[in-house]
Amino acid sequence: MPEKRPMEIADLYRIQYVEQPDVSPDGRWVAYVLRTPDRLEDGYKTNIYVVSTAGGEPIQLTRSGKDSQPQWSPDGSRLAFISGRGDRPQVYALPTQAPGGEPRALTTMEYGVTQFRWSPDGGQIAFLSGLNLEERSAFEEESEEEPPKDQLEAKHRKERKEHEEKLRFEPRPVMRIPYRQGTSYLDDRHWQIFVLDVNEAEAKPRRLTDFDESCFTVAWSPDGQYIYTVRPIEPGLDEPWTEGEVLRITVEDGSITQLTDDETMRNFAPWPSPDGQWVAFVRSGRKMTDDLPVLTIMTPEGDDLRELTREFDRSLDGFDWAADSSRLYLIMGSDGNTELYAVSPEGGPVEKVVEGRFQAYDLKAGPNGVAYVATTPFTSTDLYWFDSDTGETRQLTDVNAGFFDEVLVQETHEIRFEGPGGQEIQGWYILPVGYEEGQQYPLALNIHGGPHVMWGPSEKTMFHEWQIHAASGYVVFYCNPRGSMGYGQAFNNAIHGTWGEVAMPDVMAGVDQMIDMGLVDPARMAVTGGSYGGYLTGWIIGHTDRFAAAVPQRGVYNIASFYGTSDVPLLMSAEFDGEPWEEEAYQRMWHYSPLAHAHKVTTPTLIIHAENDFRVPIEQAEQFFAFIRRATDTPVELWRFPREGHELSRSGAPRLRVGRLEKMIGWFDQYCKG
Repeated sequence: MPEKRPMEIADLYRIQYVEQPDVSPDGRWVAYVLRTPDRLEDGYKTNIYVVSTAGGEPIQLTRSGKDSQPQWSPDGSRLAFISGRGDRPQVYALPTQAPGGEPRALTTMEYGVTQFRWSPDGGQIAFLSGLNLEERSAFEEESEEEPPKDQLEAKHRKERKEHEEKLRFEPRPVMRIPYRQGTSYLDDRHWQIFVLDVNEAEAKPRRLTDFDESCFTVAWSPDGQYIYTVRPIEPGLDEPWTEGEVLRITVEDGSITQLTDDETMRNFAPWPSPDGQWVAFVRSGRKMTDDLPVLTIMTPEGDDLRELTREFDRSLDGFDWAADSSRLYLIMGSDGNTELYAVSPEGGPVEKVVEGRFQAYDLKAGPNGVAYVATTPFTSTDLYWFDSDTGETRQLTDVNAGFFDEVLVQETHEIRFEGPGGQEIQGWYILPVGYEEGQQYPLALNIHGGPHVMWGPSEKTMFHEWQIHAASGYVVFYCNPRGSMGYGQAFNNAIHGTWGEVAMPDVMAGVDQMIDMGLVDPARMAVTGGSYGGYLTGWIIGHTDRFAAAVPQRGVYNIASFYGTSDVPLLMSAEFDGEPWEEEAYQRMWHYSPLAHAHKVTTPTLIIHAENDFRVPIEQAEQFFAFIRRATDTPVELWRFPREGHELSRSGAPRLRVGRLEKMIGWFDQYCKG
């Protein structure tokens, strides 16, 4: 076998990702999405595959490059999915007995479909699609748009689309907050629930809801009589996702029963048990980030509410019911891993089902096991099957096998150390390619975002980036300082109202540990992080001159102005206990803003930000750059990445992701190796 080579930045184009598994009703097959970078189109292709739960070669079912959310029909005869192969994403279906050919479009909604579910008998689908007030008033059963019957109708549709394009250059009225999200401006459409008979070729969708706010999910009761959803109760509410109540809607007549009513909690993701006895859902406090999400169940009438994971005191990342309703399978984050657990609806301990160093993401239970997607410290995402009969786990895919046969993957080492607050802090380091014992190397300190998230050795969003740092000759170090999830509610809340003041000492204690171990040259250290990690990078360089280079990315630098420009402004009022127009709260926000300390920055700083980031708008980077530039003689640059948003580093255009890494490594090298 040829000698393996170090990983390269351009290898970003080679790494494929498994997503969105769904198990066939007989438990024999798993459908999933494979996401592949597309160098030619500077984007990603998403196609649907199936693989046997017994193992074997995956079979590709779709090839449009725009397919997602596969779902088996209840009898397993069809596989439905959402595809963007037309003008708008719609629901399509393929027969599974004789796959091949073109899928049949089940919907033709003018503004597309965002989510759907099969009815228990397979005769209908319920789905979400957006309508504004005028469209809701005009909607009738026969109003779903059919394919154009002649050239005149096609011409009218083309003219309508051209009119919509022109509206992009017209003044935009803003009457609520937020008015933009992701990388786009919000319109006045709200997601409504529709029901469609899929066995009648000429059937039209029936609108089941007429709400002034969006429904966020759709789930059928096992008997097909009800649909469960979540939506804000108060119409016109700013930040509507901070409030969510579980509703049960009668399919026959659209009548509504509100099942939850707690002003201190928000609820999401209702999912009935297969036997119809319970409805599971997730709830957390309305402070948005402080409270750990808790798996909760109630009866279909909203009674006998039970919190099943509260005492476990760890973060919940996903769940599904076992086929016999005897337990719920969970993805829980703890100590750097997100692993598979289970809990009984009757209560009792949360028990680990699958041991190991990995981070699980999507999961879906079947009649005899659970399919889940996971990464390890040595591989990117793959599909796994936990056999509930034997207790064994099988890896079903190896989508990057050829790539990993070529490249070196440096091992990740765990360390635990005591932070200044007395708590044990968990961290990890990766040695550089070609490491020689006794030599000291430059450091690449990486800081996670959130602030309340958790990194670990199998973090899929950073796998390639950390290996690039190691391949470039750096010791990579990262940790979960106080404020991180995965260590309990108290640890999570430890930075409340202070952020950098508490987290920085934990991070720096880890850096000192790297130096004490003889791995790092203290004169050649770089620091970087994104979002809250960008904030903490900015905070650190405003409070110490120990770093030779810094690359803060998409960071919050002025907490008060973030309140007025972000699509999640209430994050700051929750984290810092007040509103920026209140003097005491404003002074607290300003004191804990990196911008207040930017005049003290002596570390050469490269600021990276995406121009269409509406989560942390680019005005944050502009202010930080201007303050450092005008108040100091410190080298500082701002690199603006066009078109992309807050997800630039994770799912942005591959060419721009490559460019971001090239700029970062170049900056590190200039000041840590030059």
